[in-house]
Amino acid sequence: MENKKNKVFDLTLFKRLLLYIKPYRSVFIVSLICVIGLAVFGALRPLVLQIAIDDHIAVKQYDGFLFYVILMLVLLILEVVSQLFFIYYANWLGQSIVKDIRVKLYDHVLRFRMKYYDSSSVGVLITRTVTDMERIAAIFGEGLFMIFSDLLKMLVVGGMMFYMNWKLSLIAFITMPIVLFATKIFQRYMKRAFEEVRNEVSNLNSFVQERVTGMKILQLFTREDTEFNKFKAINERHKRGWLKTVWYNSVFFPIADLLSSITLGTIIWVGGLMVVIQGTATEGNLFAFIMYVPMLFRPLNQIANKFNTLQMGMVAADRVFRVLDTTSQIDDSGTAIATEFNGDISFKDVHFSYVEDEEVLQGISLEVEAGQTIAIVGSTGAGKSTIINLLNRFYDIRDGTICIDGIDTKSLTLKSLRSQIAVVLQDVFLFADTILNNITLKDDTISEETVIQAAKDIGIHDFISSLPNGYHYNVKERGAMLSSGQRQLISFLRAYVTNPSILVLDEATSSVDSYSEQLIQDATDKITQGRTSIVIAHRLATIQQADQIIVMDAGKIVEKGTHTELLKVEKGYYRNLYEVQFLKAEAS
Repeated sequence: MENKKNKVFDLTLFKRLLLYIKPYRSVFIVSLICVIGLAVFGALRPLVLQIAIDDHIAVKQYDGFLFYVILMLVLLILEVVSQLFFIYYANWLGQSIVKDIRVKLYDHVLRFRMKYYDSSSVGVLITRTVTDMERIAAIFGEGLFMIFSDLLKMLVVGGMMFYMNWKLSLIAFITMPIVLFATKIFQRYMKRAFEEVRNEVSNLNSFVQERVTGMKILQLFTREDTEFNKFKAINERHKRGWLKTVWYNSVFFPIADLLSSITLGTIIWVGGLMVVIQGTATEGNLFAFIMYVPMLFRPLNQIANKFNTLQMGMVAADRVFRVLDTTSQIDDSGTAIATEFNGDISFKDVHFSYVEDEEVLQGISLEVEAGQTIAIVGSTGAGKSTIINLLNRFYDIRDGTICIDGIDTKSLTLKSLRSQIAVVLQDVFLFADTILNNITLKDDTISEETVIQAAKDIGIHDFISSLPNGYHYNVKERGAMLSSGQRQLISFLRAYVTNPSILVLDEATSSVDSYSEQLIQDATDKITQGRTSIVIAHRLATIQQADQIIVMDAGKIVEKGTHTELLKVEKGYYRNLYEVQFLKAEAS
């Protein structure tokens, strides 16, 4: 890894990036032709000037002089046209490649298992899919082709200079190794600086994204000043990272300009002597060399500058490819397709841990018959929600089996498995979109009429209709325009319209008002009839009618039975929970 970091240019990474050019080979070829045109047309102009001066101006022969003036103009126009097409097609190519990589990256990220998101920063992922992608696009628009163009121009110009006057050209060639050495040192330091900048950009994005999301908590606990000071510190590190790049630029480019000016001055001095005294050079040679020297040295500066762009793009590409190379997907090798479940669920000696050697479920075994409503209760951290996560295969179990209708869930395709299980979570997430789109998630098979009828069935149609634009009301980011109870009702309707074979309510009534809770309770009674349902609840009053109650503690099932049966257990876990809640209710 250290060797990779010390590389000035990672050829393996670059080759991988070039693979994305294949669908756009024709555009790539057009861009290369334009690059060649830029180099050739630019290098021919001083040659035409030299001929015009030596063959016409110096000897005062004006016949045919107009031809060279027109030829200079034509070359200039061709150079401008080549540049126009190059800029357009090179940037078009860059954006097209980035579009393909971004789509591939997003598709890859969509299929990551939940464990990946448990330990990954959202801000870093946003940086990878947005900011880093623009850096990659710049490789083609401003980096790769421009470097090739500059190198080609230097090669053509150097050849022209040597052809015209090898003695004068040697003056320029002697200086070149010094500039090239300085360029190499500059590139090495710039690569390190850009890696530091990208790290700080990721840190900055992560920090801002997290604080903006949790702004209510910061203000509730008056942490504004503390977080502001933290932001200033991160921003300061970000500034220092960029200032390193500025410092390296401020050192390199003046040195390069100084060497160019010294070379030009020496050529004018020596060339002047050769013209006036020795007669081994012509006035045309001297004028052409005055044009050629900037054309030879300017690309060196541009190569260094464009190499910065290339380096930043390569650093960004390395980060993006690392995400693409991450194998954190749930195994979706199952081939069986579940069109509909009867609803028999079986957990057999299931062991699971989020962190290695820290078991959350310790040999869980339970049976749920089709059409039953079971409730899972227990203290926080007992493993209740983990059972739901495993049923949907958000995580893979370590040992044991989970079957639905006697079929191991691993043998089912993930899409068909999850399409038959609807989950209503305690923490409801709504997108910045209309209520209708948040319910259907833009599933074309669910019509607006179906959603309206479903809302009427569970008694929330009036509430939605009372909002501005009704079902087309935009709830803004995370459903900020709705109360927690209203968001929960929308989430409940979202689960209901999919007509699931299995319904899961994970603390679905824990954060709603009594009116919303009653609406959900009535709807629950309606849609759980004849459908396997799993209810996780802290409020025991909402699960008394369950066919079976599973009591969990520290990753184990400690009690099973109906509400009545469990209350008869002396010093039982469930009975203790019920009595504590009953006493609290009495006290209030």
